[in-house]
Amino acid sequence: MAPADNYYENNTTLAQYLEFHFGETWHGEPNFPKELARLCIDAMDGRYPGKALDLGCACGRATFELATHFDHVDGIDFSDAFVRQASAMAREGRVRYARPEEGELFSHREVSLASLGLADTAGKVAFHQGDACQLGSGFGGYDLVLAANLIDRLYKPADFLTRIHERINDQGLLVIASPYTWLEEYTPKAEWVGGFVRNGEAYTTLDGLKDLLAPHFRLLLEPHSVPFVIRETRNKYQHSFSEVTVWEKREG
Repeated sequence: MAPADNYYENNTTLAQYLEFHFGETWHGEPNFPKELARLCIDAMDGRYPGKALDLGCACGRATFELATHFDHVDGIDFSDAFVRQASAMAREGRVRYARPEEGELFSHREVSLASLGLADTAGKVAFHQGDACQLGSGFGGYDLVLAANLIDRLYKPADFLTRIHERINDQGLLVIASPYTWLEEYTPKAEWVGGFVRNGEAYTTLDGLKDLLAPHFRLLLEPHSVPFVIRETRNKYQHSFSEVTVWEKREG
């Protein structure tokens, strides 16, 4: 272990997410982006794997994993720093980062696409900085859209949920994973999709998803939780669960 230089000292969160995506697994839990991509591929169940969109792609692991099955995958994230790292992984086939250990101590890490069995996917992905609530007109015609740990970080999640069907082909899939951690620092309370009392009854995020998506989607699979672990330091971890729902776009 060695003291970090200034670049890494100012990019602790980025290093944590690079480890989350490309590093070791912890406490017996699978790699979360890889597991979500596997669930997406399984849910396709014979549907044509043309184009996929990974919204909130962060450092891009799920984007690469989806590209083992789809012809092309776009990854979009609001963070320019995340997108630069994902693009560098696609371009150079490897990333280097300083993993926080304790205090000012870091261990220097290098991970390659080849070591993850993903070398053949680099030419099938493209990464873009963007806003999930205001996607450009060029992003459409998708057979699957993955929104991983995204909706509870959007400033207008209902706008996203009521318009995402415009980007998906008929019978295409929308896969939403979220811990439903609604916080006013990200989403004004008036914009929360669920997690509050309505007419004297608990109104969950799943209730909100069903109401908002019903005009264009049907719930394809029963919701289930997928664990994820974010390593902050050698002795501190975030252990959380994300509820996954799979929706099929109605025809017409």
